[in-house]
Amino acid sequence: MRFQLVAIALSSIIVTVGVMPKATAQIPFPPLPKVQSPNFRIGDPESRIEWVYFDGRRLFQVAAPKANITERLENIQDNLDKTAQKYFNSPSEKVNIKIQTVNGLPVITVNGQYLMTVTAQDANLRGVDPLTAANQIAQTLQEDLKQAKQERQAKYLIRQGAIATATLLGIIAISWGLYRWRQRSKRRSLRQLAAAATNASAPITSQLKEQHYRHLEEAKRRLHQLAQTTVWGSGIFVILGLFPYTRALQLGIFIGLQIPLKLAAVGVATYVAVRLSYALIDRFTSAFVSSSALLTQESSARLQLRVSTISVVTKGISAVTLVGVGILVALIFLGIDIVPLLAGASLVGVAISLASQSLIKDAINGFLIILEDQYALGDVINVGNVGGLVENLNLRMTQIRDSEGRLITIPNSEIKIVANLSSRWSRADVTIPVSYEADVDQVLQLIKSVAVEMDRDPQWQLSIVETPQVLGIDNFGDRGLLIRVWIKTQPLKQWDVAREFRRRLKIAFDQAGISIPTASCSTNFWSNDDPILKSQADNKAQ
Repeated sequence: MRFQLVAIALSSIIVTVGVMPKATAQIPFPPLPKVQSPNFRIGDPESRIEWVYFDGRRLFQVAAPKANITERLENIQDNLDKTAQKYFNSPSEKVNIKIQTVNGLPVITVNGQYLMTVTAQDANLRGVDPLTAANQIAQTLQEDLKQAKQERQAKYLIRQGAIATATLLGIIAISWGLYRWRQRSKRRSLRQLAAAATNASAPITSQLKEQHYRHLEEAKRRLHQLAQTTVWGSGIFVILGLFPYTRALQLGIFIGLQIPLKLAAVGVATYVAVRLSYALIDRFTSAFVSSSALLTQESSARLQLRVSTISVVTKGISAVTLVGVGILVALIFLGIDIVPLLAGASLVGVAISLASQSLIKDAINGFLIILEDQYALGDVINVGNVGGLVENLNLRMTQIRDSEGRLITIPNSEIKIVANLSSRWSRADVTIPVSYEADVDQVLQLIKSVAVEMDRDPQWQLSIVETPQVLGIDNFGDRGLLIRVWIKTQPLKQWDVAREFRRRLKIAFDQAGISIPTASCSTNFWSNDDPILKSQADNKAQ
């Protein structure tokens, strides 16, 4: 009993009915919303056909010239609505449909009210004579009006209300299940991300795995939103179809939102596909970096720099490709023939390629830079008169940050000769001036001992790749002997190692009493009025 009361209340809310008359136990019939179907052509190019709807269901088709089809359809629909209104409010269950011939054409009346005149175009539409077409329409009306009146009985509405209640509870249960699944999936992804960050052997691996889980979670979030929207939208759509008063609204939603829903589905699918492609690329690159077979101690740092560059470029290409496919699918859903569009796009592409040869050169050279690993993100390079840290690299341009903090943008086609200061390994080239009076052997031995001691220091072991090489006396300079030292380091560590090595040498030289010569100059001051000083200065000049 309680369930029936709930069903009655819900059905009354959904159907929005008034007070039930005592004599007929029926609910008053509200005005039916008018829904028109899309236009369809028949054999005559000047004619169109349209569907006549009732309670959101298609009854029969009518045909008329283009100029008159709308007016005729509205008249038939209005007559049908008035006839149905009168029939639903009457206690009689019988539908009296008559067909009379007026001016050689069948005229259909329902319960004494005029409905429509069956024309020759209506008959041609069915491939029969006008009288047969009128009988077919009358039979359809007979069955549908009886069914419509039965659907407006209280017993039927209570049953449909119970079905609507069950459907609504099912929607809530499915939506709650999707929400709980989403929350568990989010917590599981956070645990996996924390474990991956803990077990990562390199910072780039941790970064790639973090990006992988982030893109995957974004795709899951969008799919969850799409699933929730689909569940609630489909459920409400089904509930609207349960009642005769809302069935026309259901059809209107289906026809009116058909194209927007398709476009929205294409947009969401494209977005999710892009995110999934990002996650797949990050997953692949992370596995590539983590592979012990592909990583060696010497090339690991270089590979980590390069893989981030390839990942960024691949994501860009993937996004452009998927968005292009999504646009083509959207055009197909809009009913646009894409074959001539693609042919025209190819011609436009040729014209654009001729007009933008520099962009093509940039893309080709950028592809070769990445393929040949000339440099990557994080490298320090010199290009012509500029140099700095590579902050951004794509197929069109390279952006570097110089020592003064300026961001310099260079088209890839302009990069002819590039000096990479951090490819695979770097070298600290240190030149040490020593006084001519110093003991050379003692100085060389001291420099070598300082270099070996620094190489064994745990703080600098990871930065120095090989034992420093003391090359010996490189030149005789104005300041003294020039001793050259090479220290092979990890990429971008040469400047830190060189600064620390010079600091240690200065301390060692001070302790050993070895002086580092400095440039000196003497300046003579005289007055033009003093002939003695001027004569001495002239003699020195000679």
